[in-house]
Amino acid sequence: MTKIAIISIAMGLAVMLVSFAILEGFRNEIQSKIFSFGAHLQVSKYDTNNSLQVEPIGAPKLVQQLKNNPQVKSTQSFARKAAIIKTKEEVLGVVLKGIDEKNGPSTMRQNLVAGKFLSFPDTASNDILLSRKVADKLRLKPGDDALFYFIQNPPRVRKFTVSGIYQTGLDEFDEVYVIGDLRQVQELYSWPDSLVGGVEVVLKDFNRLDPVADTLYENLRYDLKLDKITDQYAQLFDWLQLLNRNVVIFLILIIFVATFNMVATIFIMILERTNMIGVLKAIGATDNQIRSMFFFRGLSLTVRGIFYGNLVGLGFCAIQYFFHPIPLDPENYYMDRVPIYWDLFIIVVLNAATFLTSLMAVLIPTYLISRIKPVTAIKFD
Repeated sequence: MTKIAIISIAMGLAVMLVSFAILEGFRNEIQSKIFSFGAHLQVSKYDTNNSLQVEPIGAPKLVQQLKNNPQVKSTQSFARKAAIIKTKEEVLGVVLKGIDEKNGPSTMRQNLVAGKFLSFPDTASNDILLSRKVADKLRLKPGDDALFYFIQNPPRVRKFTVSGIYQTGLDEFDEVYVIGDLRQVQELYSWPDSLVGGVEVVLKDFNRLDPVADTLYENLRYDLKLDKITDQYAQLFDWLQLLNRNVVIFLILIIFVATFNMVATIFIMILERTNMIGVLKAIGATDNQIRSMFFFRGLSLTVRGIFYGNLVGLGFCAIQYFFHPIPLDPENYYMDRVPIYWDLFIIVVLNAATFLTSLMAVLIPTYLISRIKPVTAIKFD
């Protein structure tokens, strides 16, 4: 019976560790992909028009204003332009998003899966990044050229070279966006270097998104708007919140089962040793002394269960983190392997919660000892 208690605690803790590591890994992976396209906040010109044809805003003064906030980590200017890509065999509509790296490396670099990232020479670069889906549809690979047709007056045609291939696994990005040099989009709009379509803002702490967004918005000009990434992709973030709630319910059930098994184990240990308890009481042992014997026995089971639980849970996470034996279908899960995220705080909290819950489970049945009478216990069979 003691083995069942140890296994119960160990498996409960192991499952909780693995569940949180995978959930946090999944959440961080998805958020990282979203942030690579839209950062945490986007500042652009207020417009009731839902098209990509937006009014430009002056970047230098706005960027400096945003950086004055101590919660802002970095900014990146961008501009978008609708286009049609034509190859010898295929035609596809996309959105060309122009970026720069004046204020540090682009977060898009993390999504590169083939080729090389954009180069930013002194003049506008002809390099572009295609998503894996767009590249497969157009049958293009790094080094190939593609013609972009821009519907405007007068219409323009540009020849770009595929520098690399990116993949996020999120259709909202992979089926729509082509990444290029911001200066190319500025030239298409006939904008000077100081004008951009908008500015993306990365915060030092994403958890402070709402209060920081309110502070920044209050200091913006009346004709500018501030969009939070959680509003732009509300469905994805709502889905992640739903996952969090489901995991919490799941973990509560695991803790309940482990606690029940520990209570049952101590009860059975007391029943099996009723004669011994009667003898100890008959020779003068107090209830607290006898209770402490069972308490430390339960404590020993708890510590062993926690040790094996950490060994199994963290061991599994380490194997998956370094060797990736469990793959995923990117079409359904947005990534090609089960992600693992190491969070020391969560690991400590789960161990502490398991330890305290198990100790409470140990204490509850030991109070049965005070109701055992020596005469009755000695005769107990």
